[in-house]
Amino acid sequence: MDGVVQWPRHRRLRANITHGRTPARNADRQNGAVTGFPLLLDVSARRVVVVGGGTVATRRVRALHKAGAQVLVVAPSIAAELVALDVACERREFTAHDLDGAWLAVACTDNPAVNAAVVAAAEQRQVFCVRSDAAPGGSARIPAALRRDDLTVAVSGGDDPLRAMALRDAIAVALDLGELPSRPARPATHGGSVALVGGGPGDPELITVLGRRLVASADVVVVDRLAPRTLLDDLPDSVEVIDCGKSPHRQNLSQEDINAVLIARALAGKRVVRLKGGDPFIFGRGGEEYLACVAAGVPVRVVPGISSALAGPAAARIPLTHRGVSADFTVVSGHLDPGRPAESGIDWPGLAAGAGTLVLLMSMDRLDLIAGELIAHGRPAATPSAVVHRATLEGQRVVRAPLAELAAAVARAGVGAPAVIVIGEVVDILEPPASTS
Repeated sequence: MDGVVQWPRHRRLRANITHGRTPARNADRQNGAVTGFPLLLDVSARRVVVVGGGTVATRRVRALHKAGAQVLVVAPSIAAELVALDVACERREFTAHDLDGAWLAVACTDNPAVNAAVVAAAEQRQVFCVRSDAAPGGSARIPAALRRDDLTVAVSGGDDPLRAMALRDAIAVALDLGELPSRPARPATHGGSVALVGGGPGDPELITVLGRRLVASADVVVVDRLAPRTLLDDLPDSVEVIDCGKSPHRQNLSQEDINAVLIARALAGKRVVRLKGGDPFIFGRGGEEYLACVAAGVPVRVVPGISSALAGPAAARIPLTHRGVSADFTVVSGHLDPGRPAESGIDWPGLAAGAGTLVLLMSMDRLDLIAGELIAHGRPAATPSAVVHRATLEGQRVVRAPLAELAAAVARAGVGAPAVIVIGEVVDILEPPASTS
């Protein structure tokens, strides 16, 4: 059968195809006008090889793993976040035999030659391949997709993935509102800009519609550790994602470095989104970033977000105010030693004497010290208190106890950061006291 390749039987497909591509197909690829056949792949329990170990690979592997694929990651260096997804990882160079028995390959290294080699090896084995750095060079593309219950909508925008993402998000809004959109999917923009976007308390559905749209249309996303990172999973590979989240186990960008990144990318004509957890102006240093952009002549806008200081208590069924119980609340950061008020700038004696609700952020490491300081200055030891861990996210836990016993109760429950601490009579209004959920 000269010039004919038989599809392997294990694919449950029978077809004869001639070697090489037709002139029309080659011309289409060169012009970036590939006409594809829409197809939804069931990768559950099927071997998928991802070549690359960086940010793009992490996004692709997370989605494939969620779909049930048997993923093999091959790269000399593999990000810790990717390894944590519990997939097979081999730290080495790619070889063509890695694709033996694979149903799908994804080439997403930062080396075009390696990506081209993956595509060539996949072509020889009749394995569809996604090439992240040059989509027309692969035999398959990953569309912008959304899911609503059992409905999946996928949009391909040719060589303009941002347009596809904008249209996908418009369809999502239309589905939620029961109407179809008629406006352009991606309005034209001129010049670079920065948007300080509050991502909300954690649940990706709690970001504002505007915030989600700006993330979807961004050229660069600078993201914090507590921002809703699943929003990044569907971004096209052309989007630069810069992780500046604080972690004790790796080097962090300084605030000056972050400011410089925002300004440099915007001055290069990029649409930059600074995606933060909560609200950008509540302990998010958003004001510093805003001033830096203004000083550099960069257009900047602020998109408010729901702070965990508000959403955490609400998710735990704790009203911060309640008629006849509390008419006010105060939000403070406890990341500095309460025994040194000159450094922290917080009037702990004044807070202890107040009758309103007290909400503490970034305070888990000093919970016992803060409780002692409040009690020492007059807040009753029996004041109802609670810790809300991973508010609005899967795995949310709530620990309730009197103020004097809260630190010990949290230690017994094994609860740590991130968490919101609530102190005040409102804690027990809707839920029984001294409970863990």
